[in-house]
Amino acid sequence: MEPNTRSTGRLPAAFLTPGSSSFMDFLADHSPEMLPGNRKLPEGIVEAPHGTTIVAATFAGGVVLAGDRRATMGNMIAQRDIEKVFPADEYSAVGIAGTAGLAVEMVKLFQLELEHFEKVEGATLSLEGKANRLSTMIRGNLGMAMQGLAVVPLFAGWDEGREKGRIFSYDVTGGRSEEHGFAATGSGSIFARGSMKKLYRADLTEEQATVLVVQALYDAADDDSATGGPDMARRIFPIVTVITDEGYRRLTEDESSALARSVTERRLEEPDGPRAALL
Repeated sequence: MEPNTRSTGRLPAAFLTPGSSSFMDFLADHSPEMLPGNRKLPEGIVEAPHGTTIVAATFAGGVVLAGDRRATMGNMIAQRDIEKVFPADEYSAVGIAGTAGLAVEMVKLFQLELEHFEKVEGATLSLEGKANRLSTMIRGNLGMAMQGLAVVPLFAGWDEGREKGRIFSYDVTGGRSEEHGFAATGSGSIFARGSMKKLYRADLTEEQATVLVVQALYDAADDDSATGGPDMARRIFPIVTVITDEGYRRLTEDESSALARSVTERRLEEPDGPRAALL
């Protein structure tokens, strides 16, 4: 977008012209080069840090979304404490798996998209509408995904209309699916999903759901080298978030630490996984 070089102090006309409630549409009209999918990539193989694994589980009063902290680049650990779970707005959150840099940028753009809609329309999107907007953004990144720079998030939130937590998963083309009970994405997702499949119950409490997702991340890290387990020496623990009718809340470091330590200590007694019910 061309800057306003006049000394009037006024914003460019594009900012003052009525238009779509979609921030993505605004960028596409006035600064299409700023959209991630419109950027040109260098020729040859592009190698960038990738983030995994993201898990989610619903409980009677909401939904839990969590992620490990490791980013890899090939067989190397690119970062040990990356953050992969972010609030989308007051009642939803998104966890990122795939190309880390693009994923973080997409999350920021998604946050702007929801905030822009709320400011223009004077109301928030429904949870279904938010999931659809994210699907459109992923589809716009298809060109980069075909070159190996894919972003595959997990979206979760509190549906005020249905009064329950819901989870949505995506593929690289932007295809959206609602997951019931629990879900996982990323390289360790097959192991995390298997863990949750054995332990999930529809009547879980919030506390039990947080234990469940941390156990699932532990199992994923046990079999997938790209997934990082709790790092007691460096005090790096999974990011765990809870979304209820009261909104988004991220567990404190002390809470995440206590969860990780309880799961780790239990595995010292049962190395192949818990055989009893949660807690």
